[in-house]
Amino acid sequence: MLELEAALDRILAALPPPVPENIPLVSAHRRFLAEKILSPLDLPGFDNSAMDGYAVRAADLQNASTAAPVSLRLTGRVAAGEIFAGEVNSGDCVRIFTGSPLPRGADAVIMQEDSRPDAAPGRVQFTDAVKPWDNVRFRGGDLKRGTVLGEPGDVMTASRLNLLAAAGLEHVSVGRRPVASLLAAGSELLEAGQPPAAGKIYESNRAGLAALAAQSGAEPKIFPIVRDALADTRAALETALQSCDVLITSGGVSVGETDFIKDAFTQLGGALDFWKVAIRPGRPFAFGRCGKKLLFALPGNPVSAFVTFLLLVRPALLRWQGAREIALPAQRGILAEPLANPGDRRHFTRVFIDAEGATRPAGAQASHALASLAAANGLVDVPPKTNLPAGAPVTVLGWD
Repeated sequence: MLELEAALDRILAALPPPVPENIPLVSAHRRFLAEKILSPLDLPGFDNSAMDGYAVRAADLQNASTAAPVSLRLTGRVAAGEIFAGEVNSGDCVRIFTGSPLPRGADAVIMQEDSRPDAAPGRVQFTDAVKPWDNVRFRGGDLKRGTVLGEPGDVMTASRLNLLAAAGLEHVSVGRRPVASLLAAGSELLEAGQPPAAGKIYESNRAGLAALAAQSGAEPKIFPIVRDALADTRAALETALQSCDVLITSGGVSVGETDFIKDAFTQLGGALDFWKVAIRPGRPFAFGRCGKKLLFALPGNPVSAFVTFLLLVRPALLRWQGAREIALPAQRGILAEPLANPGDRRHFTRVFIDAEGATRPAGAQASHALASLAAANGLVDVPPKTNLPAGAPVTVLGWD
């Protein structure tokens, strides 16, 4: 039985290198860069006004005040996207707007709130002084041409999309998304919409795992439920493997007489790398390879499937696309109630952490208890044979 970190290391070592693909920038949200990107231009590309007002020479207004306004001759107007053909000479001003290029000769912008009409036509009074370069945004003040805008493995956040769009990029090279087939095994399982039946339960793992897979950047494909028979299991795995990069199964991976995932996989030519991980919930987890295809065989209990996906499948899907950061998002919390783990395996306890950091168990911790999973927004890794008292600081691993 492998420790969690050893199991993850073996999974990551088996992954292929990311395959780059060129896609439109507008489609790249949450994808991972496959190239280093340098800015092809300065941002901003020219000196411009930070507000609506007037472009002036600061020396002309050094003594301006409400009591002693200074009058300047209005020689033109420049809107955003336009260029002022003339030059601002001493005694002149030019009407300007946010983002407008700063006219030649001007060295400051005074905001329009500090101006008022002059009685004389074609002139404007100013009631405050400005210093040189007040309210001016300089060329390259945000970033210089050649600045690194992104490195391989960086996630394309909305803010990074803004930056690359401002640099004029239309396409970007990112890691290809893996196709993930999702398959659930168990003769006791019913598809949604089927009538209830004695001894049967509705299959729930594929819906949650498909959502987690999509959140991890994969393209999920849901396959029908497989009944507990070796021939059926083998046929289902063979079909699913033909149309995916990664096969994620739930159920049929333990040691029962009706658990056929491992045998069916090896009969298809697959090789299991390991089976069993020293965590709770989720010990009966298997990982293997069949050619270039990867198998993640998750336990059938829904909480076990959910937790093993977060800890072992999610990081693999992210790294498959070239992501550098693959750990679950973490935040510090303070236990509002004690947590205990009397067992000999690490227990990833379902918790709810509020906006102030107060952390408490989300409910029953049994591996079948979906109500507590739905109420949880994090996991706390409680070491074996450990009691954590109320008030203890903890690290809470999230997923949304």
